[in-house]
Amino acid sequence: MDFTTLFKAPETEGKEKHVPIIDILKNHGGKDETLVLVTVGKEVPHPNTVEHHIVWIELYGIKKETNQVIYLGRQDLAPTFTDPSAKFKVKLDDFKALGALAYCNIHGVWKNTKEL
Repeated sequence: MDFTTLFKAPETEGKEKHVPIIDILKNHGGKDETLVLVTVGKEVPHPNTVEHHIVWIELYGIKKETNQVIYLGRQDLAPTFTDPSAKFKVKLDDFKALGALAYCNIHGVWKNTKEL
């Protein structure tokens, strides 16, 4: 079994609440940095209860020349008191794409990619 087949993509049913949406906010992180915002439930809010919530969000960069995947960070989230979103300051010059993963305690791991 290929482990990555367990990750659910935007085309998967229920995506409105689970897919991590990647937004890039330029001029928010200093001269060489950009603010990357990853949000789950941007269009349709994801439940945020103890029984059903987003546990974590991770961000990765894919390098231009080598396709090497670089781990950029992780945000752990608590139910009820936190919104399922994460902010990362990133230098994007070496990357051709960003990838995000989000884990729902009921529906598993969801993925999304944004070409730069």
